[in-house]
Amino acid sequence: MTVLKPIYALATLSLVFLASCGSKEEAPAAANMIKTYQVLEVEPRSTTIQVDYPATIEGTENVEIRPKVDGFVDKILVDEGQFVKKGQLLFTISAPQYEQLVRTAKASVKSAEAAVSTAKLQVQKTKSLVEKSIVNKYELQEADLILQTRIAELAQAEANLVNANVNFGYTKIASPVNGVIGSITFKTGSLVSGSTVKPLTTVSNITDIYAYFSMNEKQLLEFIRNTKGADFNQKVAHFPAVSLMLSDGSLYPEKGKIGSVNGLINPQTGTARIRATFSNKLNLLRSGGSAQVLIPQEISNGFLIPQRAISDIQGKKFAFIVGKGGVIRSVLVEMMEATSGHFYIVTKGVKAGDLVVLEGVQFLKDGMKVKTTKADPKEIYAELNQ
Repeated sequence: MTVLKPIYALATLSLVFLASCGSKEEAPAAANMIKTYQVLEVEPRSTTIQVDYPATIEGTENVEIRPKVDGFVDKILVDEGQFVKKGQLLFTISAPQYEQLVRTAKASVKSAEAAVSTAKLQVQKTKSLVEKSIVNKYELQEADLILQTRIAELAQAEANLVNANVNFGYTKIASPVNGVIGSITFKTGSLVSGSTVKPLTTVSNITDIYAYFSMNEKQLLEFIRNTKGADFNQKVAHFPAVSLMLSDGSLYPEKGKIGSVNGLINPQTGTARIRATFSNKLNLLRSGGSAQVLIPQEISNGFLIPQRAISDIQGKKFAFIVGKGGVIRSVLVEMMEATSGHFYIVTKGVKAGDLVVLEGVQFLKDGMKVKTTKADPKEIYAELNQ
């Protein structure tokens, strides 16, 4: 037994030695597994951003051209897309009944005029007889009443003629405004009436155009608060000039002006409708088109965080901040509705000097230890100066 004890002691020392060697080898390996992440040191910045809103384009006047009388389309004197002037003839309606009513009304006027002339002669004749005491004065009064009746009948006939001419005039349809012809719904020979659902066409005045877009309640409050003015009317007057991005991604050369803000928030959508006006000198825009309204917004001392540094968990936004010893923690952040390119404008959750992790945020967890390398702010924010 005494011989075995040194053997057991030697074996124990060997195991301890091997264990200590293994822990020393594993320690550097664990240290090497700590990953390096690029971080951005947060600092307040002032910039101008372009906030974009989807918009629909409409002419300042969109007039539906409808028939007021029953008849057949006789002539179409314009084509789709054609520019027309106010008063220019567009369509003629074949409606012989209205022409006949004019003729009948004219005949009635002539008959009534003759009746008036006859009544006047009768008054003159009766008056002469009364003066000679051949008839009494009551017959003169009767003749005078008949004259007044005939004059009233003439007035009625003339009124009927005016109405007949008006209805006949409706067989010729002219443009009420300067503008561009839209789709022509009916062809020559089509039966139309005043109760026809579809219009013959639409004339759009696009000398100037309206771009309609919507802001939600939060965006509208931010926009109004950041605009100078003692009251709402003054704020509208001080709204900045806006730009228009067309459907092909090009920027419209003319600047626009916000002219009105709907006084009601739509309860279904939670948005207010806003109208911007643009000149259409180049005749480039068409009613019914789509575009994006770009509104410049001044950001003073804001925290602009790249979007790739923000994670979304169940509708909430989080960023990862590197603390002492390289330990990270997630922070809930709040931001403006507007964005600036690929940047969020963070209003709460970060402060100047914080180190925000820029990449691989989907793999990070609270309490992890990381190595960091600082990103060059000039490179990160280069697009803001473009």
